[in-house]
Amino acid sequence: MAVVSVSMPDELLDRLDQFAEEHGYTGRSEVVREASRNLLGEFEDTRLEDRELMAIVTVLFDYETTAVEERMMHLRHEHEGLVASNFHSHVGDHYCMELFVLEGELEDISTFVGKIRATKDALTVDYSVTPVDSFDPLSQDH
Repeated sequence: MAVVSVSMPDELLDRLDQFAEEHGYTGRSEVVREASRNLLGEFEDTRLEDRELMAIVTVLFDYETTAVEERMMHLRHEHEGLVASNFHSHVGDHYCMELFVLEGELEDISTFVGKIRATKDALTVDYSVTPVDSFDPLSQDH
């Protein structure tokens, strides 16, 4: 097995160690391997391929890190065919939340979410994806 060196802030490393201990992992490497597998498999759900999708993406960041807000604005314009709506809100005393509503195909949504996740100083990135090409409001599976 190859050994990989990863740089991360001390706070994240502390959280990683605490998570490993609390959830019975043998160590950091096991947590990072599982997280990597999950991240790589996240958009490989064949049930979502070649379908019309809607996604909700939320990003939380410290309001003092204006570079994040500038990056969000740039991505919104770069992907204007994908971004159906965008909302910015102040949360608490120190945070901003950016919410994106996306409409498109899995590959485009995946690319957008990847660029958001790669944004330095974004504190959290959460999203959900829902098919809208054959939505049945009477179905119990929605």
